[in-house]
Amino acid sequence: MAESLAQAAAAARACTLCADLPLGPRPVLRVSPTARLLIVGQAPGTAVHASGIPWDDPSGERLRAWTGISPEIFYDETRVAIVPMGLCYPGRLPNGGDAPPRPICAPTWHPRILPLLRAVELTLVVGSYAINRLLGPGAMSTHVADWERHLPARLPLPHPSWRTIGWERRNPWFTAELLPELRARLRALGL
Repeated sequence: MAESLAQAAAAARACTLCADLPLGPRPVLRVSPTARLLIVGQAPGTAVHASGIPWDDPSGERLRAWTGISPEIFYDETRVAIVPMGLCYPGRLPNGGDAPPRPICAPTWHPRILPLLRAVELTLVVGSYAINRLLGPGAMSTHVADWERHLPARLPLPHPSWRTIGWERRNPWFTAELLPELRARLRALGL
């Protein structure tokens, strides 16, 4: 008998593959068979690890501003699925940034979960780790600049951290062209 989405999600939430993580494993994801939008980002940060709510931090506020989706809709898992590259907070790098998602996570869970999200019509591919896995190797800026090529199924976005504020200023087409298209597509999905 084939695994259901509920079974795959329960297994992912119980995952301890990375029991050695600095704060321990706490997989954070949201899925539903009715979700029409999928967001694939990097990995939870410390705030998300603490709350268990994906994108529950300043980056999430910025992502929601880019999409124009209210928090009520964004966190309605019957409408929006969220499955990051790394389901758990990966720890810090010596330079102070977050460590990359563990390389075992996406290959373990994405093949089990993503095909079961059959109602998804648009996937937001957020940040370089997700872009490289789902769209192929290359510079994040190059993939995002070539955003129209990935439609209608996928739309690459930079990571919405404060670090991309300068990038956004240097690339005014992002705000002038990509974000209006993103919002129009989300409205068409009823979001």
